[in-house]
Amino acid sequence: MFSKRKSIILTLILLSSISSLEKVCAETAEDFYRGQSISMYVGSGVGGGYDAVARVVSRNLSKHIPGRPNIIVKNMPGAGGLTNANYMYSVAPRDGLSIAAPFNTALLLPIFKDPIAKFDPREFTWIGSTDKQQGVCVTWNTSSVKTLQDAKLKTVLTGTTGLNATPGTFPFLLNTVLDTKFRIIGGYQTSELRLALERGEIESICGLAIQTHLAVNAHWFRDKLVNELVQFGLTKHRALPNVPLALELMKNDDDRKLLEFIMIPHEFGRPFIAPPGIAGEKRDALRAAFSKMIIDQDFLTESERSQQFVDPLTGAEIHELLKRAYDTPQAIIDKATAILRGPEPG
Repeated sequence: MFSKRKSIILTLILLSSISSLEKVCAETAEDFYRGQSISMYVGSGVGGGYDAVARVVSRNLSKHIPGRPNIIVKNMPGAGGLTNANYMYSVAPRDGLSIAAPFNTALLLPIFKDPIAKFDPREFTWIGSTDKQQGVCVTWNTSSVKTLQDAKLKTVLTGTTGLNATPGTFPFLLNTVLDTKFRIIGGYQTSELRLALERGEIESICGLAIQTHLAVNAHWFRDKLVNELVQFGLTKHRALPNVPLALELMKNDDDRKLLEFIMIPHEFGRPFIAPPGIAGEKRDALRAAFSKMIIDQDFLTESERSQQFVDPLTGAEIHELLKRAYDTPQAIIDKATAILRGPEPG
């Protein structure tokens, strides 16, 4: 009799535990996020293109996440985007309440064995990307350099935030493979770079994303204040249909493969990530919310109003691009490493 009663009690306890577990599992996504705040860490300072895109996303993503959590933008610039990426990989809580808008170029630096890059990009929880990215090389309208051919004949003063930032490495790439004559001046902040061009301190910005330009100084292009020399990407940006693609100008197949490899981060453009190891239901909720936001009319209207294009990629598509990058022959990676290190100071 005692054994039978004990068995019944244990069975009831087990059924109660299963019921409680099912209840917890059922509550995970919506109940977890209700009343919570998500921190969105942006890899740049306030006022840049990444910051502008992140703020539009932050205002539109929440309503598609179960429980509608608040999203707070926190700028985390530093080390060319590596401060942000390292934080997301090793420090940010893995509870679904931290996401990031990182620099796309920073995310492939581990493949170049950059000692500051303390992460494996394949292990991040990839949420998606709002747009692909194309860099553009421009000169101010008063410059005598109006075309890329002119840049092969005349020295062009071009500015950059750092010699290994895209406005430093892209003109260096052109100098290396197309014999242009860009003279690269480092040390500017992004906002100072634009002012320096307008004031005539420099005559070119070469490599900054067209998406950044259109988000913060679209009038340059609308009012024909700049000459568009060349664009960088795997495909042309629809705002620049008549501007040559650097990939099409490569002299040989080796240079073409080199540039294709360097351009891979720009193909996943404006990515959003969470730390590695986010629990499945929370990960799926964030990805599903992003996919819904991308086609939401409020998001599309605000993006258009702020001169931001939408050409999205899923997390799975970004994973395929990462696989393509990591499958690149070492000889090409070595050449790209020398280019992306930038020119020697001086």
